Amino acid sequence: MRDHDSVRRSYDSVAEEYTARMHDELAGKPLDRALLASLLEQTEPGAGIADLGCGPGHVAAWLAEQGASAVGIDLSAAMVEAGSRRFPQVEFRQGDLLELPAKDGEFGSVVAFYTIIHLDPADLRRAFEEAARVLRPSGLALFAFHAGEEIRHLDEWWGHEVDLDFRFFEPARIADLLEAAGFTVEMRMERAHYAHEVDTRRAYLLARRGTAA
Repeated sequence: MRDHDSVRRSYDSVAEEYTARMHDELAGKPLDRALLASLLEQTEPGAGIADLGCGPGHVAAWLAEQGASAVGIDLSAAMVEAGSRRFPQVEFRQGDLLELPAKDGEFGSVVAFYTIIHLDPADLRRAFEEAARVLRPSGLALFAFHAGEEIRHLDEWWGHEVDLDFRFFEPARIADLLEAAGFTVEMRMERAHYAHEVDTRRAYLLARRGTAA
């Protein structure tokens, strides 16, 4: 779990700065908002939506503003604390993508924006199986990640010492792993980065959990 420990410590160290800089990030991402609105429209009425690897919870907060019951889950206790202060309309939980703090079938949909990028490739399928576990039958999962095959490492971020790998994944590989975890991939999309974003190719996959128990 060394990698997870370094991710936790790194995000703990940048939590306050990250929250200050990124709390309204979606304001400059019209395609992301459109995809989230589509997810919300297709979510079973009354069912909650989990934001996996939520950071300070800005995505969950946007969903809550649209009327969703949103739950943010993040590995970093400092992120959870910072998010809870800024976005009281969101329920926050600290937890790992490989062992989510949620009941079986608790959510109608899950969102994971730039979350799997910190996972070892060997852990991806387990993470997807956990996402499937906490979803209701036919629930939806929306993933966003950097497309490619490289790894970018950070030792310093906004003046804070960190130890973070950002892993890029080819969409076809992620789609195959989602299918193996019991999902059916319904949408694949890529876009160029916005001017204010890091220069990477952005990938989105929308997948639906199977109906079998």
